[in-house]
Amino acid sequence: MNPVSKPLTFDDPHGDCAVIPPNVSASWWQPQPANGFAEVIVSPRTVRMVHRFSCGTQTLPPGGTVRLHAHDRSEEVLYVIEGQGAAEVDGKHHRMTPNTTLYLGHNKSHTFVNDGNVDLKWVWFFLPGGLEDFFEGIGKPRQAGDASPAAFARPDDAKAIEMATVFASRT
Repeated sequence: MNPVSKPLTFDDPHGDCAVIPPNVSASWWQPQPANGFAEVIVSPRTVRMVHRFSCGTQTLPPGGTVRLHAHDRSEEVLYVIEGQGAAEVDGKHHRMTPNTTLYLGHNKSHTFVNDGNVDLKWVWFFLPGGLEDFFEGIGKPRQAGDASPAAFARPDDAKAIEMATVFASRT
């Protein structure tokens, strides 16, 4: 999809519409300890929108972990569609199974672990957007159908990427 040039407002006569088929969205392999990949399906880069947000999927293979972090200026919603795992939010433990929804307000520290034996996959919604910038900055480009690469380390500038995108400074 082409980058979006002019923001949309409610003064415009109508909003835009996008129908995104499978396997065409931007996607990035994620480094250790997450591994797996993230796909960005809708974002301000691809669709004109009044309220900035982004959404996509993340797939965490068995043993994969999304590091403990928080977002100081964002809200996040996850909806689990496959697999199982564990979430820790502000020190409280929760199961992640299909049809589980997690709402994570700003400054809620959270981490996820795939403690199952199949991929853990969720849909994520991120407001006001920007998670896509992190996935691109820290990951390696992925095409649908590509074989998983060998596990790779986080880039040396991972902390700078976090601080330049959507992460709280305390993570």
